[in-house]
Amino acid sequence: MQKMMSIEFHCHTLASRDAILRPADLVAAARRKGIDRVVVTDHNSIAGALEAKRLAPERIIVGEEIMTTRGEILAAYVSEEVPAGLSPQEAIRRLRGQGAFVSVSHPFDRLRQGGWELADLQEILPLVDAIEVFNSRCMSPRFNAEAGEFARRNGIPGTVGSDAHAAFELGRSLLVVEPFQGPDELRAVVPRGVPQVRWSPPWFHLVSRFATIRKKIKIGLDMSN
Repeated sequence: MQKMMSIEFHCHTLASRDAILRPADLVAAARRKGIDRVVVTDHNSIAGALEAKRLAPERIIVGEEIMTTRGEILAAYVSEEVPAGLSPQEAIRRLRGQGAFVSVSHPFDRLRQGGWELADLQEILPLVDAIEVFNSRCMSPRFNAEAGEFARRNGIPGTVGSDAHAAFELGRSLLVVEPFQGPDELRAVVPRGVPQVRWSPPWFHLVSRFATIRKKIKIGLDMSN
């Protein structure tokens, strides 16, 4: 019987302004929890992902969560960082030029800056490989339910992710898939993936608040010295 693999599609390191997870601690947590593949998706940066991959090249996939002018894009197998502030079409074009796997972060989460308007999401749908149908950090279950229904209605595969910003969150939502290598094989196995998901209570967001405040204080102190 073929051994299946678990993949975490959405997590952050210190390279994101609202996360506290060092790349080394992320790798250690993934090993401890038996997560086979981890896509590190920092906000508009691949620095943390590159450091994590250096530590665990077989386990880590370099990804990025990119803020476009309409909402956030979630990518895997990124080789060149894509900056924030581009149109969704331009960001996707740059990702496609690298051969990256392209998903859409928490598309119906109206409490986040990175949520999407329905018309904008429908416009890019032919250009992406999947949408995120379950994000553990969505504050309301209906946001994930809407994403899942949208994916089913439009016949597009779904990714799931913990959106971890700290080690204890990593792996709360995983997709169990057949073994794969590279973005093309990932595209083939995701539609048959089996989600294993858990919702994260609102207090998990305090981690992000703490990280953001701490980094602002550090920047202030550095500027005063």
